Amino acid sequence: MSPSEWKSDYDRNGFVIVRQLLSADEFAELRRELDRYIRKVVPTLPDADAFFDDKSRPETLKQMQHMQKDSFFAEYTRQPKWKALAESLIGEPAACEGPEWFNKPPGTNHITPPHQDNYYFCLTPPSVITIWMALDDVDDENGCLRYVRGSHLVPIRPHNRSKVLGFSQGITDYGDADRAAEVRIHLAPGDVVAHHGNTIHRADANRSAIRNRRAFAMVFKGVSCQRDEVAFARYMTAVNEQHQQMGLKT
Repeated sequence: MSPSEWKSDYDRNGFVIVRQLLSADEFAELRRELDRYIRKVVPTLPDADAFFDDKSRPETLKQMQHMQKDSFFAEYTRQPKWKALAESLIGEPAACEGPEWFNKPPGTNHITPPHQDNYYFCLTPPSVITIWMALDDVDDENGCLRYVRGSHLVPIRPHNRSKVLGFSQGITDYGDADRAAEVRIHLAPGDVVAHHGNTIHRADANRSAIRNRRAFAMVFKGVSCQRDEVAFARYMTAVNEQHQQMGLKT
């Protein structure tokens, strides 16, 4: 597909797949730096920056956020290929909101509840995009992303608190019609899927006994976006309450 076809698919569906965004050397560098960060930085982080299924078992690391505190990842928010893709799809200059890393470790039972990212971000207009890069082969077995095609074209759906660490809010009225409209996204390592901030998506648990489902993502916000500070404060209150209930230290 050409960049114009990416834009057309993104505008119509609310998401688009771009195969092999980076060169082999660029992808290898990113993976090395992620390995370094997990090995050297994660043990020093507060609970709110690195989530585990069981903190006594490092292999159950499931999510990392606020990674821009690290010098490599602070600079990586300006990586030209990521930034160019984001700006071409949302149609305006954009800046990265911060890198994140996600995993569904084997032997754990983590679903990703149906949600819309911009319910968390509280941005108007919703010119915000998440670019999600697979670090492993991603398919039905290990918990691929599932999008509701065209869901970015209608108003934000009602959300309420979930019990899933890292995804504190989920859509409350997600039903059979939504599931019937889902598109399953299968990716190879280095492929990305970019989705609009209002696109509904979810993922099943990893059913594999041996395979991870790791991904690196960056969120880019267009220059036109303004945050609804009242709504965002309400969301952050819910997040902090969830962390307290789960015994996390910030």
